[in-house]
Amino acid sequence: MAADSDPESEVFEITDFTTASEWERFVSRVEEVLNDWKLIGSRAGSSTPEKGEFTSGSWEERSQDIQFADFKFYISHYFLKQQCVQDDLKDQSEEDAFPVAMQDLLCMNNDFPPRAHCLARWYGIREFVVLSPGTNCEAITSESKCNLLLSSISISLANSGSQVPMFVQIQQKWRRVYAGECQGPGVRTDFEMVHLRKVPSQYNHLSGLLDIFKSKIACTLSPLPPINIAIRFTYILQDWQQYSWPQQPPDFDTLLGGEVGGVEFGKLPFGACEEPISELHLATTWPHLTEGIVVDNDVYSDLDPLQAPHWSVRVRSAENPQCLLGDLLTEFFKLCCRKESTEEVLGRGLAEEEGKENSDISSALSKLTEPTATVPISKLSVSSMVHSARKHIRRHRRIDESPLNADVLNSILLYLFPDAAVEKSSENSKHKTNPSNCCGKDEQNKNSDYNLFLQLKSAPSNSLTYRLALCACLVNYNHGGLRAVAHLWQEFVLELRYRWENNFFIYGLPAGSPDLRCCLLHQKLQMLNCCIERKRARDETRKVLEGSRERERRGPSPESTTAASGSAREVSPGKSWDSWSDSEEEFFECLSDQGDMEAEKNGSKSRAEGRLHPFNNTTLLKSTEPLYVPVTQEPAPMTEDLLEEQSAVLAKLGTSAEGSHLRARMQSACLLSDMESFKAANPGCVLEDFVRWYSPRDYVEEELVDETGNKALKGELSARMKIPGNMWVEAWETARVTPARRQRRLFDDTKEAEKVLHYLAVQKPADVTRHLLPCILHAAILKLKEEESVEDIPSVKRTIQQATGQASKLLHPLHDYKKLEDFITQLMLMETAITKARSLKAKFASCEDGKEEDTEELEKFVSSLLEEPEVVVIGAGQGPAGSIIHRLFVNAQRLADFTSDEAALLAPLDDDLCRDKKPTVGINKVPDFPSPAGREILLRTCVPRPAPYSKALPQRLFCVLMKEEFRLAGAFSSDTSFF
Repeated sequence: MAADSDPESEVFEITDFTTASEWERFVSRVEEVLNDWKLIGSRAGSSTPEKGEFTSGSWEERSQDIQFADFKFYISHYFLKQQCVQDDLKDQSEEDAFPVAMQDLLCMNNDFPPRAHCLARWYGIREFVVLSPGTNCEAITSESKCNLLLSSISISLANSGSQVPMFVQIQQKWRRVYAGECQGPGVRTDFEMVHLRKVPSQYNHLSGLLDIFKSKIACTLSPLPPINIAIRFTYILQDWQQYSWPQQPPDFDTLLGGEVGGVEFGKLPFGACEEPISELHLATTWPHLTEGIVVDNDVYSDLDPLQAPHWSVRVRSAENPQCLLGDLLTEFFKLCCRKESTEEVLGRGLAEEEGKENSDISSALSKLTEPTATVPISKLSVSSMVHSARKHIRRHRRIDESPLNADVLNSILLYLFPDAAVEKSSENSKHKTNPSNCCGKDEQNKNSDYNLFLQLKSAPSNSLTYRLALCACLVNYNHGGLRAVAHLWQEFVLELRYRWENNFFIYGLPAGSPDLRCCLLHQKLQMLNCCIERKRARDETRKVLEGSRERERRGPSPESTTAASGSAREVSPGKSWDSWSDSEEEFFECLSDQGDMEAEKNGSKSRAEGRLHPFNNTTLLKSTEPLYVPVTQEPAPMTEDLLEEQSAVLAKLGTSAEGSHLRARMQSACLLSDMESFKAANPGCVLEDFVRWYSPRDYVEEELVDETGNKALKGELSARMKIPGNMWVEAWETARVTPARRQRRLFDDTKEAEKVLHYLAVQKPADVTRHLLPCILHAAILKLKEEESVEDIPSVKRTIQQATGQASKLLHPLHDYKKLEDFITQLMLMETAITKARSLKAKFASCEDGKEEDTEELEKFVSSLLEEPEVVVIGAGQGPAGSIIHRLFVNAQRLADFTSDEAALLAPLDDDLCRDKKPTVGINKVPDFPSPAGREILLRTCVPRPAPYSKALPQRLFCVLMKEEFRLAGAFSSDTSFF
């Protein structure tokens, strides 16, 4: 007993009620967010939204995360961005000013907006705050939690004085159920919502919904203030069977049959293979009705869509319709990720047997050097060996193994090389001029799209590279995929080797050095063309030389001797033409110094060689001989990969003195060649003479006055030329007297051509695809521009311009395949938009006897459908567009009750309605329109609530009736001062 009464053994629990609970912290946090967003106090000063501003205006959103204990919420602020207009609201007392949200409840300018937040559509408010559960958080389904959150926002609004309506999202998110509140000075609006899966039968019409609204506002005034009614019925058209699809797909049977001409390979397919428009939604609206004007109950309705004063239309596109150009690009892009080589794709196929028959291309060069060759010397060439291999490959490859049959392959090769037919018919074709410029430069410059390849770094349109890309893409899509592309590439490389060996120019390439602005493959082809050009020029000079020697043996006249010597100035003496072959002897070899040394010992004056023309009437410094410009070797053309390789080699030499000296020597090969040519053309010249011609800025002249008063010019080398160890001085001392025709070639065309051909031969199909991808995207953009110009769609035109700039960033370098795939998807969306425009134009085409005004109105209507989410039909059901829409629904209704065979017999109805704009409806029992897919009814009034002596406040009920949804969104205001 004593122990129990001991005071020290008792435990006292003390609860500190001054500590904030989790709920209080949550309320405080909501108030802080409202304060940070400056949503406190009156929101007066904004003008009433203009008609359609909810759709055309700019909505903005900002969000923050807040916690209620361990439960995460998102608090978001949505508002329509408006310019603040200062009205004369200061004269109005604060007690009488309603919150902006209450004023919006009665505003009729933005009923049924086609594109807005669901709360803005249901309640017509332009600014609100939403409190919703965070991601991966459970929905608020219990009534107690919902009431707790509503209490929280009510306290936050009261403490902060905010007049912005605030909502709490309850139930599952897909149901879009909200409850909220808005507070003002002496007033409050409660936002309530009902959501059911089925429409109750007693509320399936206007009269039942009016009963709900009247019972909710519970107004005891008599007569009851008028209720403003706005109704919108939506009808959906999904059946397009009565209209033929305007897109004509290509004849794939003809393509596969090999009957297509070469020109067909230059055309990319375009358009959708199915109807791009899945649904047409017609919204018929009665914007201003009252209870006594219209009757809509369970037995009768006055709401005839043809009598609705306002019609509006929206179209819904099909999800991912199959488009020809998009499929073509997608299938070609997939090749970039393949790993197989050409041999693995096509199969080596009897490689051992072909090797026994000397048909392996890889051993073509070795066969030339075999000592026991049994073939004639004239047949020993790379060309003959390669084409022998080609014959054996085709002989042993079975017909079913060839991805491309002979007809298709020949059509492609004739399209790529249209000069091949001329070459086969004439032996002299190899001596014709290069047909590289297939179209004039003036015409190309006039075309604004010609320079598009500069942005994409692809190749000029109609060039060989461009045409090859089109063929590879079409072959991949129509003729066998990866194997067909590998087969085409193999034949293409063999054709290039044939042209190199036989001195035929490559058709469709611009003349000159490789254009570094184009893709690498185009540069390689240009490099090969340069090699062919140099080789042909060298062969021509040899023929001229052999002809002059032949005439010399026969005792030529002095005139012919002079002409021959002048024309053969740059031809090197050497072997006879018959003994010349593609071997290492084709290289120019420098002569020994023995002849020059003997000439110097004998004191004889060297004979000038390789002169081009005098240089500006200038004489040599050490003699009175004129200074001649020498014939020099052209610098070696280079592709961008060779330039990068050369830069890497030079960079590896380092920054040491030895490395810098070696780097300078490597870069001065062209300088040394020009010095030797200059010495040969100007015997007795000095370095100063060369500098005066080659680099005039490095020769400084000064005007001096001698003792007798005469003025004279005195020149000397610049300061940088006098630096000890200058590379120019060293090169001049080592340069020999050798004309360009007897120098070793700066550009070894035989070696470079073989390097190019080897580079092309080892490319895998995936590598070829990556090389050609810029050209294909170039062609796709040009195709989109061409098709858009016919339809004239401003949004697509803007998108094409943006896509062009985006593509130039994605293609260089080509690494991010995911972004490139997204870009191709963007091109597909543009193609879909263009085909969508064609479909709408076909459906809304005016009758043959239609008025010109109606035609213009229909064109404007179709253009608006492509640019805007919802378009108003001028004249409603009586206008030209409305008549066509009515006809579409009538045809669909008649076809709905028949089979496809029976429906075909009803096709003449379309023509009958076109002749008679007002068809008779009573003949057929089938209604013109189906049952509405959705009905929206908006009820508004302004009554005192909750007591008759309270302020007259806005009340609103938005009703949505659909097949599987029934929603009531009510905003009911009450007076908190006089109740």
